Amino acid sequence: MRLTWAQPEDLLPHELVQARAEGKDVEAIVARWTAAGGALDPVRGGATAEAAPDGLRTLARALLVEIDEVVSAESEATTWDEVRAVLTGMPAPIATPADAALRGRIHGAWAGRSAGCLWGKPVEKIPRAGIEEILRATGRWPLTDYFTAQGLPDDVARRWPWNRRSAVNSLIENIAGMPEDDDLNYPLLNLRVLETAGRGFTTDDIAQAWLADLPAGRTFTAERIAYRNLLDGYRPDEAARVRNPFREWIGALIRTDVYGWINPGDIAEAARMAWTDARLSHTRNGLWGAMWAAALTSASLVAASVDEVLDLASTAVPAGSELREAIDFGVALGRGELDDSAAIDALHAAYGHLHWVHTINNAALIAFALARSGGEFTRGVPLAVITGWDTDSAGATVGSVLGGLAGIDGLPAHFIDPLQNRIATSLPGLDGVEIDALAHRTLALLPTR
Repeated sequence: MRLTWAQPEDLLPHELVQARAEGKDVEAIVARWTAAGGALDPVRGGATAEAAPDGLRTLARALLVEIDEVVSAESEATTWDEVRAVLTGMPAPIATPADAALRGRIHGAWAGRSAGCLWGKPVEKIPRAGIEEILRATGRWPLTDYFTAQGLPDDVARRWPWNRRSAVNSLIENIAGMPEDDDLNYPLLNLRVLETAGRGFTTDDIAQAWLADLPAGRTFTAERIAYRNLLDGYRPDEAARVRNPFREWIGALIRTDVYGWINPGDIAEAARMAWTDARLSHTRNGLWGAMWAAALTSASLVAASVDEVLDLASTAVPAGSELREAIDFGVALGRGELDDSAAIDALHAAYGHLHWVHTINNAALIAFALARSGGEFTRGVPLAVITGWDTDSAGATVGSVLGGLAGIDGLPAHFIDPLQNRIATSLPGLDGVEIDALAHRTLALLPTR
């Protein structure tokens, strides 16, 4: 067995990329690693096929510790008060719709997140060129429907194999409910945290929920590292910062939709809750991405247009940060004159050097897809998928926002009906939970009005 996102010789190249992004001077460490025969190119899929020799693995472990001790060129806010102080222009809470309308919008958000995730699941890890080749070979380009293997030539299937876990339950010919996915596991888990710990939950509550209910094997990248660190005795407020090369990747962004749904129109409170959760595993842009996602979902339940959603949510990201620049870039592309293909080219030119599950490139993509969508689910989600980065996660976030805007009655039945109103999950006691019941439970967590 070769566990991904865990082997020291695989983590180190990713950590070197991250350390340089933070302005750390790691050139002496690079020299020692390469002199010992270590590779510098990060593994795209999480693990090399074979383990490194014992001596190289031992060196990688030691160098990961050394990099943690190198001081970053940039300081980082570490408390919510410090973070809140750099967020400018954040609006006062916005009036919310009546309960009946709000319930429909929350229901639409849960269903939209599920359908958007499902749309991207079969092609997760397949790059843009492969996705387009699959669609053209099956007569489905441009993307307007769930993927199918029907009519796919054998040579194309061999060149671009479906995601292994999703091929059996995420193609149009075999969908029977929303399959298990981490993009839904975390919102479900966080809903239960809120029901048990309340709106004043802490990072410790999130950590305890992970250890109690979240299978370690269904965590990835930063979450897997943070889980390891918790088991190794590190406190929840330390877990994100110990030998964690993935601290600015997309894992936190996919966890925080619920905090927006229970704070409709209250961008600041949605962002605060997202920060409380995300600090368990992420820093800097990874943290801010989680805050932005919660702000998007908060705004989606009260705004009249997707442009209003984007403008409100941007206030939850520090001005001048790399993430804010990426979001602004994506919004400008979406509102600009380039056609879809040229705009996606521009996204890849600007951010294609980042790993396909980094926060920054995927946030730029989500912003672009939302801005270009005009509020239409069937316009925005395909753009999030065909770009070829984190297809299911980007599709889920775009679907969540557009579902919140439209409400359940405004979403196309063709995409919602196959969900069969249920979500599979690896979380104990929640497998097969009904989507409409989740909407009711979410509504019950709103502050008393």
